[in-house]
Parts: sequence; C-alpha cells; structure tokens
Amino acid sequence: MHVSPRNLQSRIAATIRKIPRGKVSTYGAIARAAGYPGAARQVAATLRRSFGLPWQRVVGAGGAIKLTGDSAIEQRLRLEAESVAFRGRKVDMKKHEYQFPGAKKKRSEIRRKPA
Repeated sequence: MHVSPRNLQSRIAATIRKIPRGKVSTYGAIARAAGYPGAARQVAATLRRSFGLPWQRVVGAGGAIKLTGDSAIEQRLRLEAESVAFRGRKVDMKKHEYQFPGAKKKRSEIRRKPA
C-alpha cells in the first residue's frame, strides 16, 4: 500500500493535535495512533515541518525529552507550565501519558495476566 507523504504528514499532525494540555505522548504511540506503526521518524519530521502543533507534548519512549540545548529547556518549561510532572529528567508517564482512544498498544506494553 502506497501512502502519499502529504497524507502521512496530515494524519500525524491531526493525531498530535489530539493530545490534550497536561498530557504527553511518544513518537511511536503517535505513529501507531495515526495508523502508521513504525513511523516514529516521520512524526519527528512532521514536527519539524509543521507550524502550530503542540510539539512540547511529544516525548521519547519512557518520557525522555529528545531535544537538546535550549529547545530541551523550553520543552520542559512548557510542559511544567501545563502542570506536567517529571521524575528526574523524564515525564512521569504514569500520570501524564495520553492514551489515544482505540489505539493499539505495542506488544511490549500489553500486560499479561498471571496464570
């Protein structure tokens, strides 16, 4: 199945816009919720190319801020202004990770019931 880059970018941007204030999501979770599992790098590319997206709400796996320098500081300050809590250098994902309605989780995120 061929996906046009424009359609990919617009679906990813629409997914990022769904993250509410005070919540965050990972690059990979956004890609899965947009219907493109494995397209985390395209999420980063969409953030670089787009204007007006809540970019501060997108973090790396485990809640890590992946930006560097002043951009990383700005991201943390913006998230703190939205009352997002940190555990050390990472976002407290238990409190602030946004779960996209109907999105499938990665196999590693599915908890198995004890036998």
